[in-house]
Amino acid sequence: MALTNAVIGKHVVLNTINGSDKLKRKLRDMGLTDGVRFMPVLKTRNGPMVVEIRGTRLAISDQIAAMLDVTPASV
Repeated sequence: MALTNAVIGKHVVLNTINGSDKLKRKLRDMGLTDGVRFMPVLKTRNGPMVVEIRGTRLAISDQIAAMLDVTPASV
């Protein structure tokens, strides 16, 4: 499922990034690597989605969040 469909406050695991190589490189530099566990913290109506990853909060646009394929993390 796309990150935009994830439940706020529930951890997810990143499967793949569906985008250009440049975008993939940028997101990986920010810590969004395949298999990483992180949590969506806030989703605004027309603004960015905030996620917490490795103790840091990142704002990700809706367009980019839609390119991130995630699955719910098991406990």
